[in-house]
Amino acid sequence: MPQTPPKFVILDRDGVVNLDSDQFIKTPDEWVPIDGSLEAIAALNQAGYRVVLASNQSGIGRGLFEMSALNAMHEKMHTLLARLGGRVDAVFFCPHTAADGCDCRKPKPGMLEQISERFGIELRGVPIVGDSLRDLEAGVAVGCAPHLVRSGKGQKTLDQGALPPGTQVHDDLLAFARWLTGNGGAQRPPTHSAG
Repeated sequence: MPQTPPKFVILDRDGVVNLDSDQFIKTPDEWVPIDGSLEAIAALNQAGYRVVLASNQSGIGRGLFEMSALNAMHEKMHTLLARLGGRVDAVFFCPHTAADGCDCRKPKPGMLEQISERFGIELRGVPIVGDSLRDLEAGVAVGCAPHLVRSGKGQKTLDQGALPPGTQVHDDLLAFARWLTGNGGAQRPPTHSAG
């Protein structure tokens, strides 16, 4: 009998939790949650899921913002979530640029391996939610179940095709949370399944 995956969800940040920008999100003022995303995290928590973020943040490596700005963005997120009874257990991020050749920048799986090690869990079957192909590829490399949201760059990613087999597609994080928790979404299948 297959092992039940732990009640864990891994989320990309920009384009999934908050609005994205080609100019990077550099300040707490620029960090604006996508409608329903914080409520989605709270709903996942209330259903017993631990939520962790895994985010490429090459703006640090590019010198566009400092660690203090990133910490302030995440403090804003934690504060807003707490008001809704939600929480993110940890934020993992890669500060490197593509030129650095690190193993933690998605689509490489290093950041997800760090999550597995930190929490002492196998990631096989754990949902990873992203808006870009590299989010899904990093997850699939460690056995995560890939979920694409149409928010952020998600619709563009969907239009480009070549999604990992078995990718489920949802309108946004709230639609994913409803699907996963069975609140208004489990009775009907996701809007699209690639593979």
